[in-house]
Amino acid sequence: MSAKNRQLIEHLFGMMRNHQEISVKKIKFRLLLLLDTSNSMDGLIDQAKSRLWNIVNTLTTLKYNGQAPQVEIALYEYGNDGLKDENYIRQVTPLTQDLDLVSEKLFALRTNGGSEYCGAVIRDASMNLNWDGNEKSMKLIYIAGNEPFDQGKINYKEVISSAKRKNIYTNTIFCGNRDEGIQTFWQNGATIGDGKYFNIDSDRKVIYIETPYDIRISECNAKLNDTYIHYGSKGSEYKTKQIAQDRNAEVQSSANAVERTVAKAKKNAYKNDHWDLVDKAEKDKSYISNIRQDELPSELKGKSSAEIQKIVAQKSSERDKIQKEIEELSKKRQDFIDAEMNKRGSSDSDDLGKAIEKSILELAKKNGYSS
Repeated sequence: MSAKNRQLIEHLFGMMRNHQEISVKKIKFRLLLLLDTSNSMDGLIDQAKSRLWNIVNTLTTLKYNGQAPQVEIALYEYGNDGLKDENYIRQVTPLTQDLDLVSEKLFALRTNGGSEYCGAVIRDASMNLNWDGNEKSMKLIYIAGNEPFDQGKINYKEVISSAKRKNIYTNTIFCGNRDEGIQTFWQNGATIGDGKYFNIDSDRKVIYIETPYDIRISECNAKLNDTYIHYGSKGSEYKTKQIAQDRNAEVQSSANAVERTVAKAKKNAYKNDHWDLVDKAEKDKSYISNIRQDELPSELKGKSSAEIQKIVAQKSSERDKIQKEIEELSKKRQDFIDAEMNKRGSSDSDDLGKAIEKSILELAKKNGYSS
């Protein structure tokens, strides 16, 4: 083989490797929650609030070819008479990396009597959200409710089959008796969608286990927040929202607040480059050199680019250190929780979060992901 041909082959293999690396980097884990917000579903919404960060933390344990996919979550509500849509559907958030936004909108949900059209909300979500075309990305729909699955004019079988052709898995969670969910087609919806069927008691209170590591993780949260530097016209508003969602999590329980802190330590889940200068500089290294003075917070105004870069680098280093400590503590915390749950013999509590967690792990493993 000539030296020229050898160089050409090496170049082609190099391009293939680069293509594979880029492809892996673009892999995302996209999860959509469709929640029934009719009158009887207050317990379901409460469980969703209590389990949001636990679900995020489950997603962040997964890897594909050693790479952690970027986590995105979307939220819809359906079955609420207060919604103007003819099918009583509302997209609460699009698929987004802004998990503070998802938390904010979730905590703002209110129930109201209505008609629940599962086929219609699945159609809307599977057609109108920005699902990517990467076959290795995971795309999961979770729909939860308590009325017959076949209500409304839209045929659920057709829309779920159509979603599956886009590699979107549909999982169904019936809030009530298992046999009733089967008789009212919730199980059939999951079967067609190649997903999982669960039934839960939506009025059941989420079980929390306090651990010896919770206080220290909470202390780390305050230090972690101090590493964020807001920028832009709405930066200060987003920073305020971050603190507000800390409080919302804490209102649910101290354990839920700890779960949120653990999620905030995961770079593939909790990214805020749209308002935080540390995340922005990591994404775009040239950004600080070109930032306008009116985009800066008061403590950075008048400083040179070099001075700002030094401050941002210092905050970034502090954040890495804090996140590593939280990660180490969270592993010990989870080991403690697992051991305690085994003692109690109740590792499969039938709430929304546990149902979603179990199926995420099963479906991800089926698609080549590891935890």
